[in-house]
Amino acid sequence: MDSWAAPSVPKLPGTGPALQLFDTATQQVRATAPGPTARMYVCGITPYDATHMGHAATYVAFDLVYRAWLDAGHDVHYVQNVTDIDDPLLERAVERGEDWRTIALRETALFREDMTALNVIPPREYIGAVEAIPSVAEYVLQLQSQGSVYAVDNDLYFSVHADPTFGSVANLDHARMLEIFAERGGDPDRPGKRDPLDCLVWQDARPDEPAWNTPLGHGRPGWHIECVAIALDHLGPTIDVQGGGSDLAFPHHEMGASEAQVLTGQTYAQHYVHAGMVGWQGHKMSKSRGNLVFVSQLRHSGVDPMAIRLALLAHHYRTDWAWTPHGLEGATDRLSLWRMGAAAAKGPDFAPYLERMRRHLSNDLRTPEVLDVVDTWAAAASDDTGDSADAPALMQAAVLALLGVSL
Repeated sequence: MDSWAAPSVPKLPGTGPALQLFDTATQQVRATAPGPTARMYVCGITPYDATHMGHAATYVAFDLVYRAWLDAGHDVHYVQNVTDIDDPLLERAVERGEDWRTIALRETALFREDMTALNVIPPREYIGAVEAIPSVAEYVLQLQSQGSVYAVDNDLYFSVHADPTFGSVANLDHARMLEIFAERGGDPDRPGKRDPLDCLVWQDARPDEPAWNTPLGHGRPGWHIECVAIALDHLGPTIDVQGGGSDLAFPHHEMGASEAQVLTGQTYAQHYVHAGMVGWQGHKMSKSRGNLVFVSQLRHSGVDPMAIRLALLAHHYRTDWAWTPHGLEGATDRLSLWRMGAAAAKGPDFAPYLERMRRHLSNDLRTPEVLDVVDTWAAAASDDTGDSADAPALMQAAVLALLGVSL
């Protein structure tokens, strides 16, 4: 599957500090410690509708991770999936009377357009679940040979407690895991399962649903094993960051980590990093509720994509927050101020401001503080304060390289 075009990322003077991120598993802000190449896997969309602000906030957050690593001198190997076969997509196809493949292709293409407009650096590999089916089948066979996969009727389930560390990603008690599992696509009450939390890795073909021929039989993958197969194939047994929205910590990341660790015998991710939920009209923005603000609709109505990006950056990535028209208006005003500063003939020496930007970003991506730093400089430059002729160009490069905002 094709990714999208990469934006320009200027090289800044000096080197940024080591990036620290909050790890869901340990509940601590810890330094990331990648080698020369930092490895990141971020779970992608299920393409049955357009990109909404919750999606955009998540992918902009991990774009900041990518940019901070680049600034610290690392190469970055970033992989993202597309869940282009899953129950919600099939349900939408029935609802609309369209072929599921047509919907998946259309919405994935729109997602690429939105990510391009928002200056999000693309993944090196952008892999659809359908592409990964042969690999999924091989990994399920490996798990089966290790005794951690069993059959219920003709479906195959992974025994989560085959991994002794199961439960250490989201840190939830058993009762809460059961509750969330039922809410997020699990089937804890299915008869024949050894444990209510065991998760589907291969679903036997159902009438009138797509299926593929593999050594496992005629069927399709479960959700969690899809991402595991893609990550292991392209990034290896251990990655630096497993990322996604906070609603993926359990069950998706919890169960995927256990599947990977049973397969490899190694720690799957050094950091589990999760972005907060974006609300609208009093609830989490979600397709099922229908309370969505779409990136493409705002773009097509004439909103500058850089104002959308600034509206997202005004909130710390881990917080839950509500999208408002007022927030977008403030971001539009901020963008105008920054562009005035960048267009000034001179301004205050930007080197100290760059150092402060880097310090705040390296401390768990504290973008509200970073925006305040740039605001201060831009206001001074707009007021003809400062005598550095090089400062506006450095400010413009820093804002693009570190924040992804084109001025």
